[in-house]
Amino acid sequence: MKTIFKRIIDRELPAHIIHEDELCLAFYDVSPQAPTHVLVIPKKEIRSLNETQPEDQLLLGHMLIVTTRLARELNVANDGYRVVININENGGQTVFHLHMHLLAGRALTWPPG
Repeated sequence: MKTIFKRIIDRELPAHIIHEDELCLAFYDVSPQAPTHVLVIPKKEIRSLNETQPEDQLLLGHMLIVTTRLARELNVANDGYRVVININENGGQTVFHLHMHLLAGRALTWPPG
């Protein structure tokens, strides 16, 4: 069964997409936890960070570069932002397709959960 993110990649579900290239897609989270909440997902189906392989090194680096560029384009880079990857149930992962959260627009407290 396809995850919600795979269905977005395949254009079966709508999303407010703000970036797309051959490796990844970025869109606004439908349930934002901060004024700016963007998800960056690989087009390659990877269940979680635990399932990444050495050959995914360039993909993971690319996703971080895209996230940083989006932070600048969304004018949140200078004030600060957080990049989060949740892994498995106890780590807070609810969609089992690897994704990065870009959170910004308010003071983010620590510890996070």
